[in-house]
Amino acid sequence: MENAAHLRRRYSDIELIISCGDLPAHYLEYLTSILNVPLFFVRGNHDTQYTERPPGGDDLHMHLRTYRGVSFFGIEGSVRYSSSAIQYSQGEMRRMTWRAMLRMMPRRLRTGRGVDIFVAHAPAKGIHDREDLPHNGIAAFLPFMRAMKPRYMLHGHTHTWDNRDIVRTQYEETCVMNINPVTVLEID
Repeated sequence: MENAAHLRRRYSDIELIISCGDLPAHYLEYLTSILNVPLFFVRGNHDTQYTERPPGGDDLHMHLRTYRGVSFFGIEGSVRYSSSAIQYSQGEMRRMTWRAMLRMMPRRLRTGRGVDIFVAHAPAKGIHDREDLPHNGIAAFLPFMRAMKPRYMLHGHTHTWDNRDIVRTQYEETCVMNINPVTVLEID
């Protein structure tokens, strides 16, 4: 855990923390209290402890939220590879994205975007995902991005220990970013 004074100095201009999952609730609470900023999050496939003790902040899973004029929407979890509660089949993910698109379509028609920032735990199929089943991407995220045209899709789940890993990819109108382990995003 980083020193509080160091965090305040290094991230003094941060206005919002977004977690793409698989971080302990107490760590997220520590960051938000030290930086004194709000938190938006989605649960990762390992965040089963959030049921008893969720972090302070707003759970974005299947919710559209706006902060300082920027809209956010999130989908938790990863592709199903075991019996954990925060894993979904490709079909379940497809149904979630369709429900979301139906709700966001009026906004999309009015503003040109269904959402500004799409926050997910898992990556989209073929973008920053891996060959092993637990780290396969979500196919339904591709038509979601084509239809809702978010400016950014932020995800975690796939670790980027090798600095040769690609962590930023343009997909049509969406900049897809693997934010693992930490990324500072400046939005104009």
